[in-house]
Amino acid sequence: MFQQWKQKLINAYLSDEEKSKVERSFKHLASTGYDPWGVSPETVKASLASTIWLYKHYFRVVTHGISNIPEGRCLLVSNHSGQIPIDGMLIATSLLLEHEPPRLARGMVERWAPSLPFISTFFTQNGQITGDSHNAKNLLERDECVMVFPEGVNGLGKSILHRYELQRFGTGFLRLAMETNTPIIPIAVIGCEEMLPSISKLTGIAKKIGVPYLPVLPIGPFPLPTKVTIRFGKPLHFSGTNDETDAEVYTKVEIVKNAIRAEIEIGLAARGERIFTGKGL
Repeated sequence: MFQQWKQKLINAYLSDEEKSKVERSFKHLASTGYDPWGVSPETVKASLASTIWLYKHYFRVVTHGISNIPEGRCLLVSNHSGQIPIDGMLIATSLLLEHEPPRLARGMVERWAPSLPFISTFFTQNGQITGDSHNAKNLLERDECVMVFPEGVNGLGKSILHRYELQRFGTGFLRLAMETNTPIIPIAVIGCEEMLPSISKLTGIAKKIGVPYLPVLPIGPFPLPTKVTIRFGKPLHFSGTNDETDAEVYTKVEIVKNAIRAEIEIGLAARGERIFTGKGL
């Protein structure tokens, strides 16, 4: 019954061209219908069918510079915001719908996320992987596209008072890029900061239920229809011996961070204060 429901969803909301885009995004598909990492094209189609309306009509996503993403291996590095990872979903959707050829973005999710009921299978079948450098290295060595958010939960869960303030970046993604000779694409997402404004966190309750944070949301848990812009910067290339100290690596991390900050500033200037309609987009 679930398979029938999934097929009905796909046929109802995806055009033949959009179905073809998903199929074309797979490079290593086995006869079983899954790729080596357990990703199912049919599940990706169903997910796209359930998010395409949000992408096109609710958040009305506009992209800039998506052609900067190469056909081979790449590491997408983005700012993180919105309390829930809608930004990752929108980036992944943009690569399927707007990049040529279509790309399947393999997002590195927090280690705690797959422990939630039913989430692990959903993440796996849609190309998401836990934040393990071994998994990411294997994907990049097979010329896949990996998406990371170096701010982690500190970026995702920050309050509206600190919107568009980049939090400290981890260094793992930069070491991974150097080790695999992978270009980094800096990405700025504009609009997710305002869709679920948080004014505080319930830290004690969050610890008791085993989640990293629990935001206080005055408008409730339903995202506002903010207009979202995704800016893809020029590829950044880094070389190294993999023997660098954390301080040496962080100097390079700051280059990526500054590139993302510059894209954020361009996006905010173009949008102005019109968070629901945008300006000059």
